[in-house]
Amino acid sequence: MCLKNISAILLLTVASYHIQAQSFIQAYQNRANMVSQSNVTTNLQEFGNLGIKTTGSTANTNTLNWLKNKYTSFGYSASQIVEDPFTFGSTSSKNLVITKSGTVYPNTYVIICGHFDTINGPGVNDNGSGTSTILEAARILKDIPTEYSIKFIHFSGEEQGLHGSTHFANNIAYSNGVRQMNIRLVFNLDQVGGRIGNINNTIKCESDQSGLSSNNAASLAMTQQLATCTTLYSSLLTNMSNAYSSDYVPFEQKGEIITGFYENTASNVEHTNLDTFANVDPNYVYNVGKAAVGALQHFAVATQTLGVAENKNDIDEFVKIYPNPAKDVLNIKISDKNKDFQFELIDMLGHVLLKEENKTQISVSQFPKGIYFGTFKINDKNISKKIIIE
Repeated sequence: MCLKNISAILLLTVASYHIQAQSFIQAYQNRANMVSQSNVTTNLQEFGNLGIKTTGSTANTNTLNWLKNKYTSFGYSASQIVEDPFTFGSTSSKNLVITKSGTVYPNTYVIICGHFDTINGPGVNDNGSGTSTILEAARILKDIPTEYSIKFIHFSGEEQGLHGSTHFANNIAYSNGVRQMNIRLVFNLDQVGGRIGNINNTIKCESDQSGLSSNNAASLAMTQQLATCTTLYSSLLTNMSNAYSSDYVPFEQKGEIITGFYENTASNVEHTNLDTFANVDPNYVYNVGKAAVGALQHFAVATQTLGVAENKNDIDEFVKIYPNPAKDVLNIKISDKNKDFQFELIDMLGHVLLKEENKTQISVSQFPKGIYFGTFKINDKNISKKIIIE
């Protein structure tokens, strides 16, 4: 991220603005819980190992290819993964744009973005943290129906002056000043890794209060929604703040609505060779990931119905439930008998009907016939399975 004046804090209140009512949605929580600490840590480590990713460098190109391989492994098709080349001066680079089509408004887009170029160091916080968060959101939501289309965008050229995002805003989203894309929101993630050893329990939620005035109120309202989603679907506290010089700015200058995440306690290692995996807080990135997945579902209006296969691999590996369908009793078998676990039975409206800890036999005879979801919490894993009661 370009250097910010981090002392500026948003002083406006949201009391005079209409804020869309929000309530907890269990399906959103279950998907937010699918953020994997193991995946986050691996992504941060791999990002760091790719070196200093100066725009136009071999390491920058290698990182672009690393990202493409990630999306391919998630199951995104070649037609969904598009390179967006641009130049500034004598430097050439590429953005990476992945598109997931919406079911109701396929031509209206929620953009979630962050830059992958770095300067003077491997940039694990600035911005491997944002990059890792976007990857987890794309992995989890790949097959989840959303009313609005989502574009997962990884920008290059940010550190030299927002060149990649400026190119996209000026030439893809707009052409000769004419809007080509209907953008609902631009949600930017930049430097969300914190520094290990700091108190990393709060995230800054950024809104537009400078530049064009016409989009300020809408940005503030969306950012309040972002803050609400953060507290609904993660353990993080929130701090309202101004937007700064990052990849949402070229969109704001076009009149689009923007919001974003940024670490609350400054790590002070950005743009240096100290911006390494050893100095980032992977657990903070994990919690930011949960908040981002919850918020992205809200902004893109994800389905509130859980699919049977949403967490199939984890279920097969860790948990077995039988018989299913069940009449009187559910039997639970955990692969590691020494692990503590919590089980919740949830109805189709998201109501938690019962909670049990470490019980391997649970009576369900008191519940009406129908479809339910069993959710397990095992260490840092949250696993859901469809259950039928006959």
